[in-house]
Amino acid sequence: MTENQTWVPEFVLLGFPVSTRTKLFLFGLFSLCYIFTLFGNGIILGLIWLDLKLHSPMYFFLSHLALVDISYASNNVPKMLANLLNKRETISFAPCIMQTFLYLAFAHAECLMLVVMSYDRYVAICHPLQYSTIMSWRVCTTLAVTSWTWAFLLALVHVILIVRLPFCGPHEINHFFCEILSVLKLACADIRLNLLVIFAACVFILVGPLCLVLVSYTRILLAILRIGSGEGRRKAFSTCSSHLCVVGLFFGSAMVMYMAPKSSHPEEQQKILSLFYSLFNPMLNPLIYSLRNAEVKGALKRVVWKQRSR
Repeated sequence: MTENQTWVPEFVLLGFPVSTRTKLFLFGLFSLCYIFTLFGNGIILGLIWLDLKLHSPMYFFLSHLALVDISYASNNVPKMLANLLNKRETISFAPCIMQTFLYLAFAHAECLMLVVMSYDRYVAICHPLQYSTIMSWRVCTTLAVTSWTWAFLLALVHVILIVRLPFCGPHEINHFFCEILSVLKLACADIRLNLLVIFAACVFILVGPLCLVLVSYTRILLAILRIGSGEGRRKAFSTCSSHLCVVGLFFGSAMVMYMAPKSSHPEEQQKILSLFYSLFNPMLNPLIYSLRNAEVKGALKRVVWKQRSR
């Protein structure tokens, strides 16, 4: 194996094979989505930082989710936008592998953060009297740090297995960013170990967390049905339904992408699926939480009122 066979100088991102007019339309649409992602998640981060009433475990984890969404979209979308404007968009080997690493790390972090948020809601609704003791700030910080650490360690495993492979051509990635499956297709060596690790990671990071979320919300639902107050049930349902919407969007698109039989969706459909969890989900998360959460809307009104009264 020679050096120039393994360390290829660059890859070509094929992006979306559409007309120039369509590319310009997609560029405008995706740019608006990206701006809204930054704006919406930035507002959530700002509100949680500025409003003391949002200084609680639930919003502590929501701020981490907003940070994940901003990082997730910023890792993939700018390169996609550049691809739409250029006829031939290239990316060198090292930045491509780094993009793959960050893409996996932020995806894993979102999975784990959603599980932690479901546990927080479970404790708040099923054990309200012990909530402040169980979800102390030390526990919250430990859960957040552990989620980020595991996310980056798991991503590092995938990257280590990728860089050991030789890439001797072709160098065209049929995607709008360096998505791991699309990159592996260009390796001129046996990738069965990589695919096995990806499948194992999906079981660990998708199926396992989704089962934990479903168990948590099954117990939450049973606890809500026992609440005597109609207002209490409405508030509990409102908070949990927002989280379930986010869980359904993210886990659903990711599991179809990485666990469904590959023959069931061709490469062009894979690109569309990738848009859901790399662009649309980060954009929709702040919208879901702000529209369906009275406390977030109240915090926004209080912050705006303070700014006007100065």
